[in-house]
Parts: sequence; structure tokens; C-alpha cells
Amino acid sequence: MAGSLIKVDEFTTSSAVASVTIGGGSSGSSGLNASIDSTYDVYMFSMSNVVCTSSQPMLVRFTVSGSPDTSANYDEAHKYLKSSSAFANLSGTNQTTIYLSVTTLGAGANGIYYLFNFNNSSEYSFITNETTNSNASGLFGLAGGGVNTVAQSCDGLYIFGSNSFNFTGNFTLYGLKK
Repeated sequence: MAGSLIKVDEFTTSSAVASVTIGGGSSGSSGLNASIDSTYDVYMFSMSNVVCTSSQPMLVRFTVSGSPDTSANYDEAHKYLKSSSAFANLSGTNQTTIYLSVTTLGAGANGIYYLFNFNNSSEYSFITNETTNSNASGLFGLAGGGVNTVAQSCDGLYIFGSNSFNFTGNFTLYGLKK
């Protein structure tokens, strides 16, 4: 059925880790050798019950041939929603990462992300996101997206914490059936 989600890769960690690679071929955390390719035009990534050892942002880099692209070619814009105070705008250009989630210490973060143009080496790869999480300070949300301003084929996501903290959670990559 058109519009159906097909599971491509999945990784769940109950022991705290410093990073997770979803997709990325043989570099993937699941060991399934799964990657983002031309099978699907659009991919969806979800994370659930992500709990971190520090109240810091979760970050993402796109992988190229299984390795994180660490170049300063990421641009992003997000609306940061907070129950304890006014919303904030987060944006940046020429960065080495994109925000995946904000302060994730506490009850756990959840998010849905759509990945576009990842398999097209003639276009920029970009991601949109909607995340929620909570901690002792209240409820938080992040909505927006980011782009890697290099025309290259990307095959996965490298997820990690700022300031090298560890985390647990469920991470799943789906292809959106044409």
C-alpha cells in the first residue's frame, strides 16, 4: 500500500552508549548492514524512550559511506517550546551538527524525523523533526529541521550527545513506500 512504512533498521539499547548509527551500512549499530538508498524517496526515523545521563541536547550528523560527515556544512532552524517559560528560536549556519532533541535528562525523549534527498548525490540532504521530552523543569518540544549544504549521497544518521554524555533508548528507521 502506498504511504506505508517499511522497517529498514532498528537498534535498542538498555545500557548507556555514547552514540548510535542508524542505517550507515556495515557501520550501523544494529549489525543489519542496513542503509538509506534509492529503495525509498523518503525515510522516517523515530526515537523513543531516550534517557540521557546529562541534561544536554542530542545531536545528529548524516553518514556518508557509514562515516559521520563532520564538516561545518549543516544549517538548522527550530522552534523550542517550553512549558516553564516562553518559546525560543534556535538557528545556525555552517555548523558541524543539527539538534535532534533538547534537554533529555528525565522521563525520556521521543521524536519523529523525516529524511529527504538522502540518496540523491545531486541534492542537499535535509531532515525535519518533531520531538517531545520532559524533565524536572517541565515539558519541552522541538520542531524544525536542518540541511547538509553539500550535494552528496548520505546513507544514515549518527546520533550522539553534546559534551559526550551517554544515553539509552529505541531508534528505528523506516522507508516510506512509494
